[in-house]
Amino acid sequence: MDLHARFPAISDLKTRARRRVPHFAWEYLDSATGVEATKARNRAKLDEVLFMPSILHGEFTPDLSTSLFGHSYPLPFGVSPVGMSGLMWPDAERRLASAATKAGLPYGLSTVATRTPEDLAPHVGGNGWFQMYPPRDEAVRRDMLKRARDAGFSTLVLTVDVPAASRRERQQRSGLTSPPRLTPRILAQVARCPVWAVGTLQHGMPRMKLIDDYAAKVTGLSSTEHAGYLLRTAPGWDYLQWLRDEWDGPFVVKGVMRASDAAPLEAAGVDALWVSNHAGRQFDAAPASIEVLPEIRAATKLPLIFDSGIEGGLDMLRALALGADFVMLGRAWHFALAALGDAGPPHLVDMLSRDLAANMVQIGARKLSDLPDCLWPRRA
Repeated sequence: MDLHARFPAISDLKTRARRRVPHFAWEYLDSATGVEATKARNRAKLDEVLFMPSILHGEFTPDLSTSLFGHSYPLPFGVSPVGMSGLMWPDAERRLASAATKAGLPYGLSTVATRTPEDLAPHVGGNGWFQMYPPRDEAVRRDMLKRARDAGFSTLVLTVDVPAASRRERQQRSGLTSPPRLTPRILAQVARCPVWAVGTLQHGMPRMKLIDDYAAKVTGLSSTEHAGYLLRTAPGWDYLQWLRDEWDGPFVVKGVMRASDAAPLEAAGVDALWVSNHAGRQFDAAPASIEVLPEIRAATKLPLIFDSGIEGGLDMLRALALGADFVMLGRAWHFALAALGDAGPPHLVDMLSRDLAANMVQIGARKLSDLPDCLWPRRA
């Protein structure tokens, strides 16, 4: 089967994935919060970023490689951490980590994943990023850092844009609880997705395994009572500095939307800023991430990582042209996995590589650093 003929775009993977995933899992993956205005704004503002086609450059193959934290990557994107990843497709974390490592790309593991750092140690190949939702208890966070480091995760990502739980109304309407409970309504949804159901039976009902390791000890509760949020805190500058002092590798702060935050974060010793509005999942009156990216780029020389709204190679070029050094995708990897199983992530990598290259040829960009000069209108 020619996957490029049947699934030439992320939208094609998304359509097939929706048929193979129970409704509650789909709503968790695809939804934002409120009326989803921020999610729509991410798409609309990306579409406003234009390039000027350029001619008579002869034949050339664009160089898609880049470097970050002293590491060379063949492509300028990776796997963003997604909470409860294994809910969307059985054993998703291991499958995606293995696919990313094989492609030479970074893989991000969430604190609230369905696998622990130790589970993924054989699969991250030195390209693991550990994304931390900040635990309140110092002993818990110190132990989490040790476990991540010992499992081979080289980069720490502190997510700072979740000071409180968002409502995510679509998710609530679906009947999803945390962790999922097998109500008659949920079972009816599962019955319509036999491949997902069999895989979940083999790997067990998705749970926040890392959180479970600490929940009873710290809170006296199990994660069935939402201990994931009971364990967390809203970090301040002292918290950030504590993490910087404890972690001896690259340290990234995720959820930066204000240029005025760049200088103090740089002064605190952060190694990169992750520009993100959490794909519209946290706050429904935020500007699009692509709107604030140029101002943040002008405010710092630190590497910038970008997400929110990326739906293809052209969107990645837009972010890279406006100042991002690297792009992370979350939903797209799960669409690919749910649509095609283990064949999905490699197909996604190939698809995005082709998309990046084809669009770069159209605008005469031989390498990623040429992209800013290809924007239209030209920017200072």
